Amino acid sequence: MYLSLIIPAYNEEDRIGQTLTDATAYLDAQSYDAEIVVVDDGSTDATGAVVRPFSEREGATPVRYVRYEKNRGKGYAVRLAMQDHAKGRYRVYYDADASTPITELEKLWPFFERGADIVIGSRALPGSDIAVRQARYRELMGRTYNLILRLLRLTRFRDTQCGFKGFTAEACAVVFPRQTLHRFSFDAELLFIAWKHGLRIEEIPVRWINSPLSRVRVIKDSAKMFLDLITIRIKDWRGRYA
Repeated sequence: MYLSLIIPAYNEEDRIGQTLTDATAYLDAQSYDAEIVVVDDGSTDATGAVVRPFSEREGATPVRYVRYEKNRGKGYAVRLAMQDHAKGRYRVYYDADASTPITELEKLWPFFERGADIVIGSRALPGSDIAVRQARYRELMGRTYNLILRLLRLTRFRDTQCGFKGFTAEACAVVFPRQTLHRFSFDAELLFIAWKHGLRIEEIPVRWINSPLSRVRVIKDSAKMFLDLITIRIKDWRGRYA
């Protein structure tokens, strides 16, 4: 299997159907083998009812639906899929709202072919194409978060939170067993772990079409995310990521 596309989903009944329609159509047309793994993070809506017909479809790209009952967080869903369900040589996690169009996958392969272990999409590089922007206060929140990451020496990247990241199977074996965070800061933790272990990470500009239905609660979740960054630094001092 060449590619595993991993889609974590929590209460995505209104968006995931179109995302899967576009993803299966695109991957069915590629020359490489691919699979889609949808991880239902304890949804209480009809996400499962929308996804299941795709898992029963006839097509070149199989869709597997994985569900557990209790909401555990996006990071937990991604880790579960990467470690226990993905079979691909390359494994990409991809937001259920498809804010990054599925066709952006083609940008990853040249970097993997040149030896990258991890390739991450970025909305903050000069070549990034932001078709629909976030609200200004959310952009400010993101810039502040990234500044704190830099001050704590946790990242050199301009955008750690874009939901479009690819890993080799070998990189997955390094970073995901060491992951401890399950909610919004898990991306930053994964990249820090990868850097600690000398993995080669490439940040590339992507097209981005913001979805207005963000699940981030500005005050409550921002506070948790910033505390998580302190937690990452403390865990590093204690040798948790060795």
